[in-house]
Amino acid sequence: MVVADFWRFAMPDLKVNNTRGLLAEFLVHHAVGSRQPRVEWASHDVETDDGLRIEVKTSAYMQAWEQCRHSDIRFSGLRARTWTPMAGYSGTKSYNADVYVFAVQTARDHAAYDPLDTAQWEFYVVARPTLEKLDVDSLGLAAVRTAAGEPVDVHALGDRIRSLDPRPSRNAGASDHGR
Repeated sequence: MVVADFWRFAMPDLKVNNTRGLLAEFLVHHAVGSRQPRVEWASHDVETDDGLRIEVKTSAYMQAWEQCRHSDIRFSGLRARTWTPMAGYSGTKSYNADVYVFAVQTARDHAAYDPLDTAQWEFYVVARPTLEKLDVDSLGLAAVRTAAGEPVDVHALGDRIRSLDPRPSRNAGASDHGR
């Protein structure tokens, strides 16, 4: 038995929502050059080597199942309760990452859908302070576009994430859309 056998069993279809989410997290992890391992119970999805916390939300027009119409692009769970072994879950929900990446798999038909083709992905990046001003738990694609501005491809993703780092003394020159 090898790891590849497990992968074929557990993740045979990258269109499945949770697997697509893991793939998007991996793309972000790679884009920022992180060497930090993924921690399932962390309050965020990706962490850079210098501690930038990134939450990755994904959506797609196409799903693994047959559809009568394209899925609406919506991102939920922007605020969440944190968890620690000593205290359990926090009493209130909060924005728990420094930067949020909204990843959209853009294929519009099953025959063309290739989750490993990074040209089929759009990435919208929003800094936590921008989301805090919106004060929402979920966003549709139009609201994400308004908050983030133009999408970037996977090649520009790391730079966009870094440019929106809201931590003190990290990016004092940020401007519109958290940039």
